[in-house]
Amino acid sequence: MVKSNTDALGIIFPNSYDNQVPELVIERLMASIPIASRYRMIDFLLSSMVNCGIDNVTVIVRKNYRSLMRHLGSGRTWDLSRKNGGLNIVPPFAEKTVKMYNGRIEALASILEFLKSQKEKYVFISDANIAANFDFNDMLKTHEASGADVTIAYKKEEIPYGFMNLQPTSSTDLYYTLSLENDRVKEIQINPKESGLQNFSMNIYLIERNLLIQKINDAYVRGLTYFERDILAPQLDTLKVHGYEFKGYSVRISDIKNYFDENMKLLEDENLDALFGRSPIYTKVRDDNPTRYIGCAKVKNAMVADGCVIEGEVENSILFRGVKVGKGAKVKNCILMQDTVISDNAKVEYMITDKEVTITQGKTITGSDTFPVFIAPYRTV
Repeated sequence: MVKSNTDALGIIFPNSYDNQVPELVIERLMASIPIASRYRMIDFLLSSMVNCGIDNVTVIVRKNYRSLMRHLGSGRTWDLSRKNGGLNIVPPFAEKTVKMYNGRIEALASILEFLKSQKEKYVFISDANIAANFDFNDMLKTHEASGADVTIAYKKEEIPYGFMNLQPTSSTDLYYTLSLENDRVKEIQINPKESGLQNFSMNIYLIERNLLIQKINDAYVRGLTYFERDILAPQLDTLKVHGYEFKGYSVRISDIKNYFDENMKLLEDENLDALFGRSPIYTKVRDDNPTRYIGCAKVKNAMVADGCVIEGEVENSILFRGVKVGKGAKVKNCILMQDTVISDNAKVEYMITDKEVTITQGKTITGSDTFPVFIAPYRTV
């Protein structure tokens, strides 16, 4: 699976933008939010790293990480269960230097000794709120050809509503757009409100490992917190910072409505192929039975994972593993996470259920396309 030929290691921050979707991170973090019927958000960039030959990946977690650790395990699914390199999960207080960090500088400072001991020349840094089939090798080639000190991946897109109305409470709530001149970053805007297409940072960075160590050391002793705001933005005249435009398909989670919309877009073959077509995306295997369609079951334009049992009607919906739709039940425009039960003759529309939710017999629950109803995990309605 892994092509061990890329002279780079990966660092992923799985808690970034947790505050954007409080409903979905009650018992998990952004990186382990379910998407596309059987995947988690982290699967996409982690698989992309592996597919590009990056076999040394560190995940620095902040809180609510039990579900992520259960999902990732030893990293075997991604061929990252190794003696050297592989998957390295760093929870807070794992060592005396690892604390509950506020920003990337504190987080990276806590693993400086680890970074110093590694052999790779480059470091990729990424958040986990974006699902994309990303070509890290192409970004590395562009970085080397440009002679840049730092390369930032960006995408030309409008700033989502969830970001435009953001009330920052931590460093992970900041977002950035870039002003470019011949691909060189001339200015980094912090939490801008401009409408229209922007050079919207994907928070994926490439930098030489030794330069990163130097910059983090300098910033940490000065009490700085934000990698982008406190290191990159003030040093654009002295650091050669370039932009790398990502032109592929991506899903960026910014709020619960956006989460609903982005999942629904994947019911269109064009979008699904664009997200999954370039290289395989790996995820934890649950070893369920194939989905069973019983009696008068009717399914139209739906993404259905394994382990489901469907006796009713399903339309324009995404069903995760182990979902049960009872006889006479109708499910339309819904996202039903793992092990949700829609009992006999229940009718649900524009609804998101978290895991192990039960909608009892005969109930009718209806949201709207602008305000889908959300049911918290383990609830019976």
